[in-house]
Amino acid sequence: MPAAMRGESRGAAKPRAKAPASSKSRPRARKPGASYAPGKLGAVRGAGLSPWGALLAAVGVVGVALVVTLSTGHRAEKLAGGAGAAVGGQLAGVGFRLKTVHVEGASAMATPDILRAAGVYRDDPMLRLDLEQIRQRVEAVGWVKEARVVRLLPDTLVLAVTERRQLAVWQHNGRSYVIDETGRVIPEADPGRFARLPLIVGAGANEAAAAILPEVAARPRLAERTEALIRVDGRRWDLRMKDGSLVQLPAVDEGAALIQLEQLDQRSRILELGFERIDLRDPSVVAVRPRDGVLPGQLVANGA
Repeated sequence: MPAAMRGESRGAAKPRAKAPASSKSRPRARKPGASYAPGKLGAVRGAGLSPWGALLAAVGVVGVALVVTLSTGHRAEKLAGGAGAAVGGQLAGVGFRLKTVHVEGASAMATPDILRAAGVYRDDPMLRLDLEQIRQRVEAVGWVKEARVVRLLPDTLVLAVTERRQLAVWQHNGRSYVIDETGRVIPEADPGRFARLPLIVGAGANEAAAAILPEVAARPRLAERTEALIRVDGRRWDLRMKDGSLVQLPAVDEGAALIQLEQLDQRSRILELGFERIDLRDPSVVAVRPRDGVLPGQLVANGA
């Protein structure tokens, strides 16, 4: 019987048998702009994705969150923050956890204080570490002048610091402190462990020390005999020598007075004679008082 008489349409396609699904068939391609959600990262990890592969997936998630944030103003900030936290947690699961902290540029005494201030712990998620906050905490340590914090994936944090130079031990109001070249106190430093630093004494000595100490250190015979530098009336210095004698410096131009003393010592070895006082406050004359004398000592003009 003709097809038209049987009520069949000429254009109707005959049904075909479905072929069995092939195990080699390719997965359907993702639509453009799609990315791994945090839930999918777990599936990827379960499939054996390497940590670096997971990192690339994480970048996709954060990138999408950033695009949404920029296109909607501040309404999506919480979404971006939540996505970042979720990604950090997922990446921690594939090995991005803190295992090692390197402190560079710090002394052995300063390192423990820097590590405590950093406030990081083993197995912290690497991508959740706030590097700026860590830097601020480290720079709050008295030892530290400035710091850089570097994250080295997968598991290392570097704290690169510039340590303050310890200049002197400052004795004031019955207490002792270690100070740096600006006169700032380093509270974590134990003065008892810095016996080789010069000793300065008195109010304002910490602020004025940086100018006088190099002048003294440049004269080894004087430096090795000096026990302490005493700030007098916030204006000038006395040098207290180890043998008990006193060298009085002027309020201005201490360098010239020390040159005068050095020349006198080269001629007469005055630093070895044990005088009670050597007065250099008058630039035109050096007054010397013997240790056991009652009357003023001989006046020596111009160091002669």
